[in-house]
Order: sequence, then C-alpha cells, then structure tokens
Amino acid sequence: MGVHELQRGAEVPDALAPYLEVDRSHPTHECWVIGHMVAGLDGTASVGGRVGSLSTSPDQALFPRVRQVADIVLVGAETVRREGYGPVRLSEEAREWRRGAGLSPTPPLAVVSRSLAFDWTAKVFTDAPEDASTHVITCARADPKLLAEAEKVATVIVAGEERVEPAAAMGALAGLGWRVVLCEGGPTWLGELIAADRLDELCLTISPLMGGDPLPVAVTPAGGGLAEFDLEGTMVEDHTLFLRYERRAGTPRER
Repeated sequence: MGVHELQRGAEVPDALAPYLEVDRSHPTHECWVIGHMVAGLDGTASVGGRVGSLSTSPDQALFPRVRQVADIVLVGAETVRREGYGPVRLSEEAREWRRGAGLSPTPPLAVVSRSLAFDWTAKVFTDAPEDASTHVITCARADPKLLAEAEKVATVIVAGEERVEPAAAMGALAGLGWRVVLCEGGPTWLGELIAADRLDELCLTISPLMGGDPLPVAVTPAGGGLAEFDLEGTMVEDHTLFLRYERRAGTPRER
C-alpha cells in the first residue's frame, strides 16, 4: 500500500454517526467487544491516577455518547473507584434510537472485580434503573460474604476460578443476550481482553498532552502476544484525534 496523508476534510455533522454505522453483527468470538480509551501523545492513560485530565472538550462530548451502541458497558473495579462511576445515563434521543434498534433503553454497567471490595451503598449499585441493574463479574474464589452482599444489589456473574477469565466473562455476557460489549478500561482489564483475543474494535482518542502517569492504554499480561488491527476511521476536532480500529480478520495471534 502507498503512503497516504491524513488531512482535515469534510465536516462530520454528528461525531457519533460513524460509530452508529458500524456492523457489529459478526464478532470474532461470543460477542463484539469494543475498547474505548483516551491517551496522551506519549501513550499515557492517566494523570494523577485518573483519566479526566486527559479528556479534552471534544472527547468529553463524544465519549459518553458512544455508550449508545452498547448492549452493556464493561469496566474494571479500580476504574470504577477512581473515576467515581455511576449507572449509565443516556439522553432521551439516544434512548429512543436504542428502542428503534430493538435494544433496551439504557445499557447496564458491568464491573469486573476479584476482591469485591466495594461500598455496596454507592450510587453505581443503588441508583441503577430496574431494567439495567449493575452487573458484577467475579471469580469462584471471591469472599462468600462479599459475594452475598453483591447479590443483594447487582446481577452477579462468576467467570473463572482464581481470577476473572475474559473468555468466560464474555461468554456469560453473551449468554445473557449482551452482544455488543463496550469496555471503558482500565488498562489492566483491557490488556487481559487483548491477550484473550477478545477485542474486536478499539476506539482511541489521542489527546494533545504529554507528561502523564507511566501507564499505557493497555497492560498486556506476560505471554499475551501481539494482536493486529486495521485503521477503519479517523476524525479530528480542534487538536483531538479520534481513531477507530478493528481486529484484522484471519490473523493468528503472535506469541
């Protein structure tokens, strides 16, 4: 292939439109998994332990809207704690679009945690709507008392023995009818998904900043190997770059 220069071109009337048009009906495995992350120019995924300082105004406008395409929003426990996550909230326009697409009005939130070290009175559990209760994905070795507490306020999924296994977790979500899973991090959990060959799509925002924490977008576990992706979409607003990649079809994982 030749070299192509990316240039600012035609205006996109709605930044969400390219994400709504993607065909996600043919996942690599059990369900289509999207990773949605923001990084600085140096690859850092947080500043002072949080993502907020990396997120520019264009990213803050688009990031929550991408949840419209998801059956369920997935996030690691540490990200929930650090970022103060609550239940997913969508605009009425987004909810109406989802109804028209045959989806539930609001996607539930799913939290991945082995320790189950949560405040079970937090809004992420108690304020979730009845038709979109928060899910907790854990493993068989979780503390039985904490597991019982989780079951009072959340839909509990056990996926794995010693730790949460990505393949088992995605299989369980697919079994519940959640066919498009949107993962919003953190880097450790995203790395686990990549290592398990469970990431179909990556939506990556590049923020025009450098000097954050020495934490990459994805922390791949030892022996995780390489996964190849194709660049399928680019947008730019002000100095913020939006990139959309899809897993390269038919490519074996390198280990």
